[in-house]
Amino acid sequence: MQKRDIPQSLTCQQCRNSEPLDFDFSMAFQPIVDTQNERIFGYEALVRGLQGQPARDVISQVTDENVYRFDQDCRVIAIRLAAQLDIRSYVSINFLPNAVYRPEQCIRTTLEAAEVHGFPIERILFEVTEVERVESNEHLSNIVKYYQTKGFKTALDDFGAGYAGLNLLASFQPNIIKLDMELIRDIHLNPIKRTIVSKMVELNDELGITTLAEGVESREEMIALRTLGIHLFQGYYFAKPEFESLPLVDSAVYSI
Repeated sequence: MQKRDIPQSLTCQQCRNSEPLDFDFSMAFQPIVDTQNERIFGYEALVRGLQGQPARDVISQVTDENVYRFDQDCRVIAIRLAAQLDIRSYVSINFLPNAVYRPEQCIRTTLEAAEVHGFPIERILFEVTEVERVESNEHLSNIVKYYQTKGFKTALDDFGAGYAGLNLLASFQPNIIKLDMELIRDIHLNPIKRTIVSKMVELNDELGITTLAEGVESREEMIALRTLGIHLFQGYYFAKPEFESLPLVDSAVYSI
């Protein structure tokens, strides 16, 4: 999801009175692969226009006034499509923490969508980007911890490129950390990047967090990352996102 600042806090009154969006959108899906077990771990739902327009075209229409409705609609659409596409693994849904006033209130639409479409909540992975400016780390921590108590998995995206960095890990521990693609790019050629990622994997392991490398574009990058102990991957090397469908992943990508 494109990075943006949402400076205004929501209130329950704003949530109750939110109007329907005046624009439509859907989702593309990109696989997350588990090279250790040679299987699909999950699919990330990525915002797209109805004609497949990129996320930035959709997100440019999101304002302080409609951000709550947009966040809720993203969840419902992703869950509906995941059920229609018969996803048997995780579906990763981006959420906007500044659009969540109280997690126990704002989760109701998600739970209703999962029940209506018959999609198990234990297969839902909520993902928040570290480069989204969050008004309060405590607020984000409360959201993540509450989601985890309800049986959802959580992930912190773009780790290493954001505002809070390691400070976030002192507040809460997501199930998954997705390393920023700038750390991943050409890592096989860059010993400094390999050292940084190696230490991040070591830290995550100590905290009980799974490391995921996103933005992987070459076999050489994948092999270098696997030697550092990473087995969850996402990126064009494995498959590009496909609009309202699930891309095929060639079994050959699992081999080294």
